[in-house]
Amino acid sequence: MEPARYKVVELLSVTEEALQLRVNEAAAEGWLLDRIDYVKEPGVRRPQMAFLFFVRGAS
Repeated sequence: MEPARYKVVELLSVTEEALQLRVNEAAAEGWLLDRIDYVKEPGVRRPQMAFLFFVRGAS
């Protein structure tokens, strides 16, 4: 059984295009999106940055 491997990508520009680009790049490399964590400033609606967590090899 292969242990799970993880990859974390930090996005400083949180736009639909940036998210889509990074998810598609990682998917092409065989990574599966696990979750997205957004960093927001209190009182501000749009996130300042995001962390994308990917996983592969969890069999």
